[in-house]
Amino acid sequence: QVQLVESGGGLVQAGGSLRLSCVASGGTFNRYCMGWFRQAPGKDREFVAAISPTGGSTAYVDSVKGRFTIARDNAKNTVYLQMDSLKPEDTAVYYCGRSRNLVVGVVTTTREYDQWGQGTQVTVSS
Repeated sequence: QVQLVESGGGLVQAGGSLRLSCVASGGTFNRYCMGWFRQAPGKDREFVAAISPTGGSTAYVDSVKGRFTIARDNAKNTVYLQMDSLKPEDTAVYYCGRSRNLVVGVVTTTREYDQWGQGTQVTVSS
């Protein structure tokens, strides 16, 4: 059974930065695409970013392109989300997920993921 544990959330002012981490235990980390999603109160969970098993390909939702960067360290079983130039509308609980699909371009919906972490809160004040 794979376990995903996120960390790094917090309260930051608009324009600031945070780096989220997601550590995986169990399973074979480097065989799967990994993704970050977020969920604001009263809204559906939405795709943020995804990365291929080797880290060679990435995908982002348009609203974070140029501000967020997803990366992974397979030796540490960890995927990261570097968030810069944060905006109040980025406020949400951020979740990492594991997908069995190997094509990063299609892992942009929650149904592509079979494992999720517990989430970490990100709050951006104006």
